[in-house]
This record gives sequence, structure tokens and C-alpha cells, in this order.
Amino acid sequence: MKYDFTTIMDRRGKDALAVDSLGKAPGFAPDMPKEGFDAIPMWIADMNFATVPTVQEAIIERTKHPAFGYFHPSKEYFDSIIRWQETRHKVTGLTQECIGYENGVLGGVISALTAFAAPGDSVLVHSPTYIGFTNSINNNGYHIVHSPLKKDEKGIWRMDFEDMDAKIKAKKIHVAVFCSPHNPCGRVWERWEIEKAMEVYRENDCIVISDEIWSDIILEGYHHIPTQSVSEDAKNRTAAFYAPSKTFNLAGLVGSYHIIYNDYLRDRIRAKSSKPHYNSMNVLSMHALIGAYKPEGYEWVDELCQVLTENVNYACDYIKQHFDGVEVVKPQGTYMLFLDCQKWCESHGKTIEELEKTGWDVGVAWQDGRMFHGPYAIRVNLALPLSKVKEALERMEKYVF
Repeated sequence: MKYDFTTIMDRRGKDALAVDSLGKAPGFAPDMPKEGFDAIPMWIADMNFATVPTVQEAIIERTKHPAFGYFHPSKEYFDSIIRWQETRHKVTGLTQECIGYENGVLGGVISALTAFAAPGDSVLVHSPTYIGFTNSINNNGYHIVHSPLKKDEKGIWRMDFEDMDAKIKAKKIHVAVFCSPHNPCGRVWERWEIEKAMEVYRENDCIVISDEIWSDIILEGYHHIPTQSVSEDAKNRTAAFYAPSKTFNLAGLVGSYHIIYNDYLRDRIRAKSSKPHYNSMNVLSMHALIGAYKPEGYEWVDELCQVLTENVNYACDYIKQHFDGVEVVKPQGTYMLFLDCQKWCESHGKTIEELEKTGWDVGVAWQDGRMFHGPYAIRVNLALPLSKVKEALERMEKYVF
């Protein structure tokens, strides 16, 4: 490979929640390991890989000029996004007018939500549910209505369209949050699934807020389909949110963007996001995006997805072969596993808290899946060198399961 996905980075003291917050945020971060074990960060959803070098190069080049005053996003910024969406996701007809800056995808979700719903209103969200949705929607005074995903006869997570329709009608819901690819289940929705979901939303006059931050992290054999691309109606009722942050490990730089084709939706959402005067771009995050979306970034992401595919395949095979009572559905996108440990806990007389703690004690810093609405779930981040994935699994086999 051209890029390095094997070096083990030491992130200690380098502003990384993944390692520096262990033991310091009860209920959020895993505990520190016991003496004799180092921590393997497998919880918060960032990567233990160095980003593509063109990101650092772009930032360093900009910092050579000593003025950092007020600015507007450059044409190169918008052109980079348009080219990326066209090349990676086959998007056509995207113009600068349809692109807007967001400090973060969750901030964009809330701007869109507050533009079309009032506090106290119900919002449809699939479950298991990304904790960021849970916290931000609840904190802004909305009522989350969950439509559970169901596993089909092959164990693949599917939307329950009848349940979605019934709950939208019963609760008089007019805004839905859609996650594509899905976090934490890792589903990359097929076109027919998105079409059917959008038909449910259309029939119930729902605005759709589509979080597509994981759209570049697609495993071998799958392809991301933008929600807005499945029909003209979907294009006009959906506000989609993207970012280079998940793809290139840039969350600490802050910077996302929306794609909204419909004038009315765009005007309302921009009005909401602009009024506090906090939704403003950082000049270095602009150059980071430009650096990420250079030709080298396309190559880097292709290699990243190969690495993650290998990690996921190895981990899922290992779990199925060695951890009796632990169920895992192989994700199609993202780099997260969502383990169901109910059978193991019941057969061993253990609680999920006890199981998680056993892992934390030996440095397997995985994440409590209950906050994602999985009662016996553990979420596991595989975006780290395969050697560390193997080491973590061996510790799980020896000390945990």
C-alpha cells in the first residue's frame, strides 16, 4: 500500500479523548486498565490512523502566511466538495448554492430540526440509535420516537416500514432523522430500502434530515447511495449532512457541510444556523477539507476501506469462532461492531456491566452499547492497525470471554 495503516500511533497527550479521557468520565469513557495492561482504544468513533499527508500539507502551507482574519469560503472549497460528491457518490447537478457550512453534523441536524419542529414535538429515529442523536434531540426538548430495526432471516438489519408509518401517523410526526450508513449497526442501505423509506416519509409529509457522515467508509462489496438521489421528491424533502472529519480523522478541526437542493428547506435551515453567529468556518478547517479532497485523498480512502474490510472480516470471523454466545452482524460500512452479548451474559450469570468492566481491566477500551439502545450491546471500534485488533481479540479470549 502507498499509505501507512500499520504504524501504532502513541496518541497520549495529543488531545485525544480516545486515550486521555479513560478513567476520567464515568458513564461515558471506559475505565483505565489495571496495572500491567496498556489501553487499546476501541470506543469513541475516531481512527488510530494518521490522516492523509495532504491535510497537514495544506494546513502548514496556509499557516506560513501570518494573517488569519475574516474570510469567506473559497471557490476551491466548494469545487472540492462538488468534485468529491461527483466522483465518490455519482452525484450530478450539485452547485455551490446547495452547499452550506456546518460546525458539525449534529449541529446541522439540530438546525434543521428546529427549523421545522417545535420543542415537545415527536421525531422519528431508528434504533439502535447513535448517542449523538439521543443527546442532541433530547437536550433541545424534542421527543424521540424509535422505530426499531429488525434482523431478517440472514441476520441483516432492516427497516420496519410498517412500524415507521404507524408511528409517524400515531404521533403526528413531520420530521424524521435518517442515518445512512447506519450507526451503530453499520448497514449500507440498498436503493430499494431508501426508496421505500422515502415513500413512507412522503406519504406522511415528513421533512428528512439525513446524516451521511459515514458515506465514505464503505466496506468491500457495498456502495453508498445518497438519500437525495433516489427520487425527485427525496431530493426536495431531504437535508443531507456530510463531513471529511469521520473519513479523514479530522473531528478536532471542526467542519462539516450540508447539501440542500430545495430553496425553502435551505433558507429555513440557514436562517436557524446563522442567527446565533456561532456556525462559522475556521480557516484551517477549510484548508484541511481542501487537502483531504485532493487526488491523494481519493487514493487514501480507497486503501483505508481495504484495511477496514480486512479488520472487520478478521474480527467477525474470530468472534464467531471463539466467543460462544456473542452475536455479531458483519457491518457493511463504518468501522464499528455492535456486539450482542445477551446469550453470553445469561449463560454465565454476568451483567453487561461486569462484562464491560472485565474488558476495560485488561485494556480493551470498548464502549457501553446500552447508550445506543442495545440492552446487552458493546460497540467496538476497529479503526486501528490489524496487529492491535488481533491483540485485543486475544485478550478478550484469554481474560474476558
